[in-house]
Amino acid sequence: MVNITFPDNSVRKYEKGITPYEIAKSISNSLAREVLSASLDDEIIEVHTSIENDGLIKFFKWDDKEGKAAFWHSTAHVLAQVILEIYPHSKLTIGPAIESGFYYDVDFGDHSFSENDFEKIEKRILEISKENHEFKLRELSKKDALNYYTINKNEYKSELIENLEGKITFCDHSNFTDLCKGGHLPNTGFIKSVKLLNVAGAYWRGDENNKQLTRIYGISFPKQKLLNEHLEMVEKAKKRDHRVLGKKLNLFTFSEKVGQGLPLWLPEGAELRNRLENFLKKAQKEAGYEMVVSPHIGSKKLYETSGHYEKYGEDSFQPIKTPNDNEEFLLKPMNCPHHCEIYNSQQWSYRDLPKRFAEFGTVYRYEQSGELHGLTRVRGFTQDDAHIFCSQDQLISEFKNVIDLVLYVFKSLGFENFTAQISLRDNENSDKYIGSDDKWNEAEKAIIDATKEKGLKYRIEYGEAAFYGPKLDFMVKDALNREWQLGTIQVDYNLPERFDLTYKNEKNENSRPVMIHRAPFGSLERFVAILIEHTGGNFPLWLISKQIVLIAVGGNHENYTEKVSKLLEKSEIRATYDTRNETVGKKIRDAEQMKIPFMGIIGDKEIENEIISVRAHGGKIIGEMKINELVDYIKKEEKESYN
Repeated sequence: MVNITFPDNSVRKYEKGITPYEIAKSISNSLAREVLSASLDDEIIEVHTSIENDGLIKFFKWDDKEGKAAFWHSTAHVLAQVILEIYPHSKLTIGPAIESGFYYDVDFGDHSFSENDFEKIEKRILEISKENHEFKLRELSKKDALNYYTINKNEYKSELIENLEGKITFCDHSNFTDLCKGGHLPNTGFIKSVKLLNVAGAYWRGDENNKQLTRIYGISFPKQKLLNEHLEMVEKAKKRDHRVLGKKLNLFTFSEKVGQGLPLWLPEGAELRNRLENFLKKAQKEAGYEMVVSPHIGSKKLYETSGHYEKYGEDSFQPIKTPNDNEEFLLKPMNCPHHCEIYNSQQWSYRDLPKRFAEFGTVYRYEQSGELHGLTRVRGFTQDDAHIFCSQDQLISEFKNVIDLVLYVFKSLGFENFTAQISLRDNENSDKYIGSDDKWNEAEKAIIDATKEKGLKYRIEYGEAAFYGPKLDFMVKDALNREWQLGTIQVDYNLPERFDLTYKNEKNENSRPVMIHRAPFGSLERFVAILIEHTGGNFPLWLISKQIVLIAVGGNHENYTEKVSKLLEKSEIRATYDTRNETVGKKIRDAEQMKIPFMGIIGDKEIENEIISVRAHGGKIIGEMKINELVDYIKKEEKESYN
């Protein structure tokens, strides 16, 4: 017999060899019909896997992240099957589930694959799905696995197998088999709708020196209705795409001459960025932070000391060499080592703590060209970084204060739907992390305790911690119900150790501070991208660079229009004016396109009565106002826009 524990801590006894599907069926037939995947002691297993030992079981349905992962990964298998049917000379590589759907990387050889091939592939996927083929895992020796792909002349799969240690498994369904570690649907019959989305190039193993493969993206659902809703959401997302709106609103641009992944901020975007910075600087000053500045490069030894070079050196830009032998610098990949040295510049007492150093520091990381995406994935970005050095006794209160700051930022910018994610170690892969188990245990407990005390809704994710410490991430849902990671708080006992950071305690003895890393925005680039898509470019009134545009009806109204604009500016209303030789209709349409919140129309009547005819973005007529009334109105609206 085996003792199976359920998430509610109840325990049931079952015969050895029972499967997750059978356990689900013993609870209810409806549960068994809905279960897509399962885990035992947090390890993903097949629903038809025989259970031989005691353990904690979890069932995953469509609404669970793990359920979707199994669904989409299984569909990738069926896609691969169809590709080999239609293009028998192609070579399969990898086909994982991703955040929204799946992809499969394929070497088509001499065949040119395009979106014109999608329809026949989709049709065949659904035909196979209707046949209800069971997904079955089987274990092979490394020798047999290599032999299989030698016979089938697939060097990609052979390379993957050569690098595998331990158990090697294949997944079978219908007449198809693929190298796979697991995580599948019970059978293909669950797949009721599928859509191939696009085709892209992708280098094998992400290495630009390797052959370029064809990456086919797709998504699937258990109901046609869900696919229709998804495609509708995709169309909405296209209209909110920050790359499109960023260009339309003159916020940022990219230049091949400057380099891929290096955004150029245009005046409108720079002002938006500055307003975000000033907003956070003000909040930070009130919370006791001190601003610091660190250089854009640092000695290679600095990042060797911190451990960043060992962990991320291969993904960084190559070292900068100087005429001096053995002198190397790196473009700054992180701000934290610099802040450690700022702390180390003088001796501190327990009376001085906590020390809170903040910086809008630009960092540089080499991202593969295929991974770059607008502002969300770049090679140079500015972090709203801060590091708090405190005593162990101050840790919980400081952590909670940071949570308050993050929540204030979210509230002010209209991000109201979020979940806290506590990211902990993967205990089975300890080589990924630095530092002792004792320190990790302290850090993890501190984050969990602080999160609970603040009453946040949270989930725990194992294996998502930073290499130097656990963290609290904020998973925010935008206006289209998409989830983004925004804001992070991390507890670190390791960098203070590596940099030998100390302070004098009450006994005048050296003690080691605890370090908190935090970034409410994360990076300004990515934050602005998400904000654009969340708001559709309709930024809060307190943030937008131009609150009102004054539109002169004709040439004889220009002087008065410019005069009113200057008066509004003196009253701290961000105004601009449009005195072009264009029709009023054209000027209004242009203002609408630029998403300026208010328009003030000025013609003969307005000049004669010293008023402004005001309308809002979207066409709403507000009415006629005196200049002082308009100032009061916009300031009232601005105050309310802070949510």
